Amino acid sequence: MKIKIGPSGNSLSFYDEGHTRTKEAGEWVANKGLNAFEYSFGRGVHISEDSAKEIGKAFAKHGVEISSHAPYYTNFANPNEDMIQKSFGYIKSTILAEHNFGGKRSVFHPASCGKVSRAEAVAVATKNIARLAEELDSLDFDFILCPETMGKLNQIGTVEEIVEFCKLSEKFYPCYDFGHINSYTLGGIKGYDDYKRIIDYTADNLGDLKTKNIHVHFSKIMYGSKGELKHLTFADEIYGPDFEGFARLISDYKLTPYIVCESNGTQAEDAMSMRDMINLFINN
Repeated sequence: MKIKIGPSGNSLSFYDEGHTRTKEAGEWVANKGLNAFEYSFGRGVHISEDSAKEIGKAFAKHGVEISSHAPYYTNFANPNEDMIQKSFGYIKSTILAEHNFGGKRSVFHPASCGKVSRAEAVAVATKNIARLAEELDSLDFDFILCPETMGKLNQIGTVEEIVEFCKLSEKFYPCYDFGHINSYTLGGIKGYDDYKRIIDYTADNLGDLKTKNIHVHFSKIMYGSKGELKHLTFADEIYGPDFEGFARLISDYKLTPYIVCESNGTQAEDAMSMRDMINLFINN
């Protein structure tokens, strides 16, 4: 398996160059020397089977793999059973759409604390994500589902929490959003050793397969006392995190992650920078 890297959605430059349809993004991304693309269903899964297959075929033609992001409002710590059932539906719809794209990987937000303690929210989320795994057993095709680390202090999704969720099913792989991790730790990712600590912890708890093939979201993110505030671009020199340490770790550990750049408007260009940085370490 090779490293996959590309943008989350379409960059401003995609539209500046006269493109209007995501179907065109496969060729556009490939021409940038990238090989991945994340399609967001953040506001809901509103795509027909035919449209998804058409997009998937256009991307496959140019060797670009598509992943997808489930609606942002999934919350497996919600005390309302009807809302849990809706979250099950959002995830299943995303995975089915991803299958129609011809891809395998889907990402989701696990939960938020709401009005209960973090320990209570984590316990409820763990129970419901285990139920989710059982719900998805009926799917007769291969897929990977990635719970994501979250950037705000009242959200469920620390590295440790995500690792525990990923123990619930062989289909669950971590999505490490390093900008989120840096935000909820209020600047805790300083460099190589911090990335190494996270990857070593993952390997110790989940084994080599899931560790080598983690899903990654990367961008620099502004944060405050309560965590994440907004996504930035690689031009930012204040908030971080910097990618260089992780690029070196990818080379040292021979990781083959699927990396999605979530920079604000420059996601393709910043993905190209990450690709070049990784290649620099691998080739030296």
